[in-house]
Amino acid sequence: MHLAGMILPIFAIILTGWAARVSGYMPHALAPSLMRFAYYVAMPALVFLTIAEESLHSLLEWRFLAAFGGGSLLCFAAVLFFGRTVRGASLASSAMLAAAVSMTNTGFVALPILKTLYGQPGVLSAAVATVFVGAIMFPVLVVLLEIGRYDGERKIDTAALIRQIGTNPVILATICGLLWSLVGMTLPQPVASFLHILGEALTPCALFAIGLDLTLDELRGRLNLYALLMALKLAIMPLVVYALCLATGLNRTATIAAVVCAAVPTAKSAYVLAVEYDIEKTTVGAVISMTTLFSIVTLLAWLYIL
Repeated sequence: MHLAGMILPIFAIILTGWAARVSGYMPHALAPSLMRFAYYVAMPALVFLTIAEESLHSLLEWRFLAAFGGGSLLCFAAVLFFGRTVRGASLASSAMLAAAVSMTNTGFVALPILKTLYGQPGVLSAAVATVFVGAIMFPVLVVLLEIGRYDGERKIDTAALIRQIGTNPVILATICGLLWSLVGMTLPQPVASFLHILGEALTPCALFAIGLDLTLDELRGRLNLYALLMALKLAIMPLVVYALCLATGLNRTATIAAVVCAAVPTAKSAYVLAVEYDIEKTTVGAVISMTTLFSIVTLLAWLYIL
């Protein structure tokens, strides 16, 4: 009951956002603005504050990166291989399905949950996972989509890709936080308080925006495929990450953080790319909706098991 008491209010915020939209109390059009504030202002503030106050040694925990990052890449590669060989899908389509399974919403969902569970150490783990998704998973997916889009006939715009990654607010906040941690200076109290206030806005703003943007319209169609991808995302990927945590000897707190990061819903950024490249939009949207709904149960189950 203690875990449920901490986790269920987080999902209740998502439900409140959804209820506000379907009842007409708040417009659906407000969701992008709330998400933009959460992603471009609140999250970078919280990430920078957390990383800047940590030692460089604690930030470079290779076991956590090997467990969460390795599990993400393994699941991505497995679904990509399945899509290409078994389903005979195109490279772009297979890559997008792989992203629906392996790209997790670490920033908007895992970070608030881990902050509630563990405080600053939880935020740090979620920040590292978020950077991995943004700096590794995202560009890998973009490159595959570009290759699939042009079938090798057009050169990939490497400069634009680097610029897109380099201007990511979470990655920039992480780099600035690392540099500050490396210098070893203490943040002035007014600055720390300012960043803390902004960072505290992340949880309610991001979760409410997810609910406001949640729609069940995409669920009409290939339910068998959607259910399979959801099961891979919420059950198999956390299991793979947990196995890697055990194999690398990761400590208990970091293990739970890695599994939580793997067990949260599919990232919205996957849908953004699906729309941008016009690839598997309905499927990715459906998987995001289903994983958001069912992760309430599966995430609690994982936490109780661990």
